[in-house]
Amino acid sequence: MTTGRAGNGAARYNHHSKERLPMSTYTKEQIARLTEGRLDWDTTLRMLSMPKDKKRFLFYLEVLQDRVPWDERIVLPLGPKLYIAQNKQHHWRVKCEYGHEFCDWRENWKLHARIYVRDTPEAMREVYPQLMAPDTKWQVYREYYCPVCATQHDVEAPTPWYPVVHDFEPDIDTFYKEWLGLPVPSRVDAA
Repeated sequence: MTTGRAGNGAARYNHHSKERLPMSTYTKEQIARLTEGRLDWDTTLRMLSMPKDKKRFLFYLEVLQDRVPWDERIVLPLGPKLYIAQNKQHHWRVKCEYGHEFCDWRENWKLHARIYVRDTPEAMREVYPQLMAPDTKWQVYREYYCPVCATQHDVEAPTPWYPVVHDFEPDIDTFYKEWLGLPVPSRVDAA
């Protein structure tokens, strides 16, 4: 049985009674420093190793929301500057930090991005030294950019013939209801 308190006030899970004990608390400032890469290493390791809690997630959403120039609610981050956001009509859309809406949250946003494909030895030499690049007959790089602000949101390294990868479609309802114990943000197309 794993019970009791972990270091720094964090709780562990009592596997026999399914009881969650109190968890570590972190401040919004610490979460902000973590997302900026400025949190001290000891606190970062402690934060990564302890159970996650809904308060920390809510702080994380607040930090992200404070950084974007738009008012639509962030539902879930997809990447460092890419989000699923709830627009004014309560549709969930994939949105860039600077405001560009790519598509519905269930679609592959990459198909709505600017795509630069490194498929020649010359293009690969911009990334790799001579003789260190992959053979472009076997592997290419696809770089996905916001068509408005030119932020690079992702890079894939597939074989040349492989279709565009849809990384994942998150189960947001389950995440909010079962993992966080929070109400799911409203959306027009909810089942």
